[in-house]
Amino acid sequence: MKILITGGAGFIGSSLADALIEKGDDVVIVDNLVTGKKEYINSQAKFYEVDICSTEIEDIFAKEKPDYVFHFAAQIDVRKSVDDPVFDNKVNALGSLNIFQTSAKNKVKKVIFASTGGALYGDVESPAKEEDLIEPLSPYAIHKYTAERYLEFLKEVHGLNYAVLRLANVYGIRQYKGGECGVIGIFTSNAVEKKQSIIYGDGSKTRDYVYISDVVNAFILAMKKDCSGVFNIGTEKETSVLDIVKAIENTTKEKFDYKCENDRPGEVKRSVLCCQNAHDLLGWKAEVDLKEGAQKTLKWIESIKNI
Repeated sequence: MKILITGGAGFIGSSLADALIEKGDDVVIVDNLVTGKKEYINSQAKFYEVDICSTEIEDIFAKEKPDYVFHFAAQIDVRKSVDDPVFDNKVNALGSLNIFQTSAKNKVKKVIFASTGGALYGDVESPAKEEDLIEPLSPYAIHKYTAERYLEFLKEVHGLNYAVLRLANVYGIRQYKGGECGVIGIFTSNAVEKKQSIIYGDGSKTRDYVYISDVVNAFILAMKKDCSGVFNIGTEKETSVLDIVKAIENTTKEKFDYKCENDRPGEVKRSVLCCQNAHDLLGWKAEVDLKEGAQKTLKWIESIKNI
């Protein structure tokens, strides 16, 4: 089975590629390496250094003839989307459409798309369900939802089979502070390097933090299961920034150094996902809790800090 992964040199995409190759699948990676890291690319994967907006995408699909497509490539920084919504639209909406249209044209069996659960629902009072009102507060969220609607359109018009995974805040191995986002990776890296971290706001903002291995399992199940549609992927647990601070302190056994600054526009205050749909239809549930995930993340960051 041949699988194409856009963003396959990134945090989640490279982790999925490793898992699929270990299972014996042929993997093709497309990544422009703007934020992805070449050292994350599995040596057994075929690699194209190409942007998802490029006309070269059609040639790659025609040559490789993938059975399944995982789409991770994106502009992932909410704050950058606020500063430059036109660029965010180009990558997250139009770039995604390029991948989806090409998949439909080449009769791909299924497209699995990494969308956002953390930004799409806006501020929530209870765990957000897939059918809840969409209230995007940033261009990033708007364009991710636009990409979802393009998939629905292509299903209706061309019969493209798809699954959308609306991800909570993913963290873990390969998410380092050199990336654009990821508070656990950034804070843990700063703790290891004895650097001060910045908390925007008073630390009460909450998110649903899900570990990378659980997310990889969700994507594999979404490919294998004979079901389509939208699935929230998270832990169903609301965790504040100050809770993260405590988890890091408990893991490092040291006081965490931080300062608070003013909130930034485009960021939600509360976010947590209901994942019953994934439980029932994919047979998926998060297994790694924050304590275990923080320990694994710390161990990895310590192992690479001098590289």
